[in-house]
Amino acid sequence: MPVLITGPNGAGKEVLADIIQANSSVRTGPYVKVNLGALPHDLMEAELFGTEAGAFTGARARIGRFEAASGGTLFLDELATLEPLGQAKLLRVLQTGEFERLGSSITRRAPVRLVAATNADLRAAIRAGAFREDLYYRLNVIE
Repeated sequence: MPVLITGPNGAGKEVLADIIQANSSVRTGPYVKVNLGALPHDLMEAELFGTEAGAFTGARARIGRFEAASGGTLFLDELATLEPLGQAKLLRVLQTGEFERLGSSITRRAPVRLVAATNADLRAAIRAGAFREDLYYRLNVIE
């Protein structure tokens, strides 16, 4: 089950994510942290899902953060900075447990526990059309 942590800057969202990881059934697996706000938007898809050689000029085969976190936890901080295409791809992973690397048609499994955090008011972002409502409800299972 995915986890969504919300709160203002400095509230300890990452500390809470660390506690969730340390007490989860996948605690012995990898724990991969990604600050989405620090990633350039044009690299976000490659960073999360990986790339195949030749996917774009100079691209080499590289695993993404979902593969790196396989069997463990993927922590996505600053979730609200994810652009619409990234939101759609994240929703697909949550719905199916599958993704493709950039430049590949091979479907890969994503057996990860997803923990996401944001300081943004996602409900307001939904009303403004900046965040997908279906993704919000897929992440915010328990409030």
